[in-house]
Amino acid sequence: MPKKSFKLIIPALIIYLLLSGTAFSRTAVNSENRKHFDRTLSTAVSIPYCITTHRVGKIELSVNNNGTFGNGFSAGGSQLDCITGQHAPSCEYPKNSNVTYLFAGAFWIGAVVGRDTLVSTGADGWSRNGNEFTPYYPDPFDHPGEPIVYRSIRYPDDPKLFKDAVSEEDFISTYNDTIIPENDIDYFGRPHIPLYIAVTERSFAWSYPYADDFVLFDYAIQNIGIRKLNNVYMGIYVDGDVYWTGGQNTQGHTDDICGFIETTQKNFEGCEYIDTVNIAWIADNDGDPQGAIFNEKSCPGVTATRIIRTPADTLDVSFNWWISNGDPSLDYGPRERAGKGRWKEPFRNFRTGGLGTPEGDVNKYYMLRNEEFDFDQIYTASISSTDTLWSYPPQNTAKDITNGYDTRYLLSFGPFNINPGERLPISFAYVGGMHLHHDPNNLSNLPNNPDAFYKNLDFSDLTTNADWADKVYDNPGIDTDSDGYAGEFFVCVFDSQIVIDSNGTTYVDTTLSDTLWTKGDGVPDFRGASPPPAPKMWIEPHVGYIHVRFNGLNSETARDVFSRVADFEGYRVYIARDERESSFSLVASYDKEDYNKYFWNKNKVPEPGFDLTDFPFTLDSLRCLYGDSCNDSSFNPLQYTRSSPYIHPLFPDSIFYFEPQDFNASVFGVNTPIRKIYPDQPYPSFLDPDSVQPEELTDDGYLKYFEYEIDIKNLLPTVHWWVNVTAFDFGSPKSGLKSLETKRSNGAIGTFALNSAQDVAAKDLKAYIYPNPYIGDGRYTKEGFEGVVETNEDNPLYGQIISGVRSYERNHVIHFANLPPKCTIRIYTLDGDLVREIDHNRDSNDPNASHDEWDLITRNTQLAVSGIYYWSIEDENGKTQIGKLVLIM
Repeated sequence: MPKKSFKLIIPALIIYLLLSGTAFSRTAVNSENRKHFDRTLSTAVSIPYCITTHRVGKIELSVNNNGTFGNGFSAGGSQLDCITGQHAPSCEYPKNSNVTYLFAGAFWIGAVVGRDTLVSTGADGWSRNGNEFTPYYPDPFDHPGEPIVYRSIRYPDDPKLFKDAVSEEDFISTYNDTIIPENDIDYFGRPHIPLYIAVTERSFAWSYPYADDFVLFDYAIQNIGIRKLNNVYMGIYVDGDVYWTGGQNTQGHTDDICGFIETTQKNFEGCEYIDTVNIAWIADNDGDPQGAIFNEKSCPGVTATRIIRTPADTLDVSFNWWISNGDPSLDYGPRERAGKGRWKEPFRNFRTGGLGTPEGDVNKYYMLRNEEFDFDQIYTASISSTDTLWSYPPQNTAKDITNGYDTRYLLSFGPFNINPGERLPISFAYVGGMHLHHDPNNLSNLPNNPDAFYKNLDFSDLTTNADWADKVYDNPGIDTDSDGYAGEFFVCVFDSQIVIDSNGTTYVDTTLSDTLWTKGDGVPDFRGASPPPAPKMWIEPHVGYIHVRFNGLNSETARDVFSRVADFEGYRVYIARDERESSFSLVASYDKEDYNKYFWNKNKVPEPGFDLTDFPFTLDSLRCLYGDSCNDSSFNPLQYTRSSPYIHPLFPDSIFYFEPQDFNASVFGVNTPIRKIYPDQPYPSFLDPDSVQPEELTDDGYLKYFEYEIDIKNLLPTVHWWVNVTAFDFGSPKSGLKSLETKRSNGAIGTFALNSAQDVAAKDLKAYIYPNPYIGDGRYTKEGFEGVVETNEDNPLYGQIISGVRSYERNHVIHFANLPPKCTIRIYTLDGDLVREIDHNRDSNDPNASHDEWDLITRNTQLAVSGIYYWSIEDENGKTQIGKLVLIM
């Protein structure tokens, strides 16, 4: 890491550093700056800067441990990921597109301390002196020495990665504002004075289709000083720079536009409501069409910041944007006129000659707290000299700014107080949205017709993704802390609804309503929709096939976190030669017979049309609803299509058609090879195995109703196979949430298609080894008998062993089969010298209880040489089997 010279501010900090165990190389007191501080110490420090990138989702976003994100203000100036060593893109969206949407973003915080106004920034974007946060090591994460800690829910078997993980990609860092770079002097000649705050930053990302367009940030801000921080305001500063990076374009930052979305209008089953979203966005002015089309060199999307959590519910929000320019006459940002706005203050003179860039702590604090909602940038040229609220923009640049410029914005909120030792939270989402631009000629509407330009922008994908970010942070309708409050909701009363009562009578109920939860309970969940849990699985090997048994109690009864219904749809059985997710091939699947119902919605926006219901319908429920009776086997939903829908005989306005939810492979043993082990077993009386009758349970205590099996046949016995059963749900077709499935690689079990330990014992089978003789150049590895070799020539790992850890030269395997579950394997030379001893100790139900391997490494850690060897197998009862082995190396 680069070394820099720093000045360390001491009051209360020395105690803090001593307690945290942080060591510094100290030099003499710098007397030059005593006029600014009571005590100042010049310090030489090696700072553990780090940048890393969220890569699991559609949006690739880099984060730093210095209060910034993106790579424009990257920690220590590096753009190499400190965890992976790869290039760290700033914000590429979508992933692998070479389209960047961000120069950099930074965290700002300001407060009144005593009689002084102080601000600390991760970066201010226009000077080299705004980097006022540096990493430090309190080590609360049990990851000593890691400048950014990585965790993931993808690795439940790795305690270090899985413990306390929230998402598929968690990054955690800590930094404070107490170490100041040498010569950190602001525009007005004042050195930076710290607030004495420590920040713990966590960022989370997911790959699920509904959550792969955003990264959630969660901050804990602690006052580590001895003075109270009053009237605290926090903000997120963003400098966009949107363009395709694959060419020679070096001017991509000069044509950006930004704006603010305070509310959006939403429609729920014909009921309209207003949702407050507070989204600050930035985009290219026209999406860079290539001629008359958008292609891979275009940037038609948009990225935005949405505040998700603040320390209080009633804080004030501000949105400010500006153009920074070295020429003060070109430095501009919207400003309210004197005496306007909430504060009714005189017009603030930044004392820089410009109207945009807030130099110095007092001007930055003014921006953080001014409670302005600046007009969208495309309206700059439309502000007249007689406007009663906004100052008249400089006419020499107003049209250029309207058409797009090098723009940056600050989204901020406050005020609140932080007492010494107190820690407060904030959370925000950095969100991407596709297809903002869809008209290649839209820019022709600017600067003279901004309304027409705005109408041609499509924010729907952005607002949908921002809505999901809010839901993942705090699940609507979920009482997380069990205090009786589950969030905000409204009741949508339908004009009428066809219902069927318990007697099968059909009637119209005009009093029916539905509840829509719009907000959570305010307690963070950081949890999104996930697939139902995978079933409990057992495998039993046999020669040439593997018997798979699984129990789906948890899979079929788990409730979705958002819909609160059991959304289980089916199972899939996979097999692979190695544990990689991409290696698994589908063997069989089962899914319930259910159908999506599309109904005619006369209230649909923008015009009447067909809409999806929330959840699929089973065949039985559709027969009860629309057949002659619940036993009407002649009713076939698929005979009603979009072009030939079902029209209710009593209510002609009720028009429907149906489509299968999945493949409807639901007849066990007929259109799916999966079988029910107990096909006549009724649904259990209770879902708790401890509460049911003994006849409802298997011998090992599982509910019979949820027991399934399948035989995977025609398998080569001499190679290693990985088997897994996944569960998947039906998603939410109405909201566009695709079906979610458990990971194929998580929980997979490996074995050989050889005799099980039970078969060996029952048939008194003799142990044997293979291959025998073993030929050193027998191409066992390349043929797949000793690990798996990558055969895809386009893969960077082509030709390498991908399921083992040894090199070709040391990748040798002798297999022992038909073993007792517990035994000792010994290999001897002809002279009786012990070459290797292997302790084989397995449970008899372990699918590998009858198999083990020798890697041809001797007890002296050397590779065995050519020759004839003896092997012996001694079981726990002292019974011994003996054989010979030939090695030709």
